[in-house]
Amino acid sequence: MAPQLQGIAEGLMKRFSGLMMASCLVLLTGTAFGAETIKIGVAGAHSGDLASYGMPTANAARLVTKEVNAKGGIDGKQIELLIQDEECKPEKATNVATKLISDGAVAVLGHICSGPTKAALPIYTAAKLVSISPTATSPELTRSGQYPLFFRTIAADDAQANLGADFAVNKLNAKKIALLHDKGDYGRGYAEFARDFIKNSGKAEVVLFEGVTPGAMDYSAVVQKVRQSGADTVMFGGYHPEASKMVAQLRKKRVKVNFVSDDGVKDDMFIKVAGDAAEGVYASGPQDVSGLAMNKAAREAHVAEFGTPPGAFFDPAYAAMQALVNAIDKADSTDSDKIAQALRTELVDTAIGTIKFDERGDAEGVGFTIYQVQNGKYVEMK
Repeated sequence: MAPQLQGIAEGLMKRFSGLMMASCLVLLTGTAFGAETIKIGVAGAHSGDLASYGMPTANAARLVTKEVNAKGGIDGKQIELLIQDEECKPEKATNVATKLISDGAVAVLGHICSGPTKAALPIYTAAKLVSISPTATSPELTRSGQYPLFFRTIAADDAQANLGADFAVNKLNAKKIALLHDKGDYGRGYAEFARDFIKNSGKAEVVLFEGVTPGAMDYSAVVQKVRQSGADTVMFGGYHPEASKMVAQLRKKRVKVNFVSDDGVKDDMFIKVAGDAAEGVYASGPQDVSGLAMNKAAREAHVAEFGTPPGAFFDPAYAAMQALVNAIDKADSTDSDKIAQALRTELVDTAIGTIKFDERGDAEGVGFTIYQVQNGKYVEMK
């Protein structure tokens, strides 16, 4: 090749962004059952502070895959899982998304946290790859119209923020509320939606709206601000590592407030880390579906396979994997448009009930409820 032509070629190659590379890589995956296996990616936090959210999803994927493969797979093809850890970090999620595409994933179960999901979705969208999350609750993921191949089996943040704020105002009779958040897409979004509800209610006042730094060892400064604000209730948007430290320091400093939070805190790990300080804490979470026969069977399978009860978000993760497998089967193809159409039109029995998805990608019929820590366990408030 002539030097000038080689220079032009190299220049053009350098202009390919990660999104363009993803678009090219998808051509390698095919759109029918031509491959030896049907590869499904599983992306989430499988290590680090938030592994207690990601590992139940990975285990749910393993259990559904084991059951489906034992029955002959999908149209005779076995499911192969491509499990990738991104620790709920957006900067790692983009690398994971690109790798899953290059490894031949035809769909992705995940991501887990809203921030990494938002980071990965442009890559999946460019590659025309369906993804379905059991836990990413940021409203814009389905409402912006940017991600037509994204689905989820959990309700959005505004639903649980409104539920939590309504509970604080109308059940706990809160008058002065301090809204704290972890500055992330998920936590700040929860706090902002709660703030809007509280202001519109006309029954309570937001006396503090403050972001905290995730991973900090000491939250005494914000605890002092809560005390000075005269708040009778704290609402926190974020995850259990920060919430457990915050609650412990509030109790240690004898700041007497109700503590209301989101599904990022409705995790047994929060109770384990916070200890006695967790008692009385309220948190929203997916509705209790433990009475469903399919849910009981799934949980029993987890105990039999892994020797422990499933952790947080196992139910919506199991349902997400069931819905994804069913859609691929009904589509009789790994073509993303056909899978998406099946997700929107085909009812499927899952561990959280019979579901399908609306045009935006939200599962119909799912919702949140309020739980309280009582005697070391989260109990649903009736």
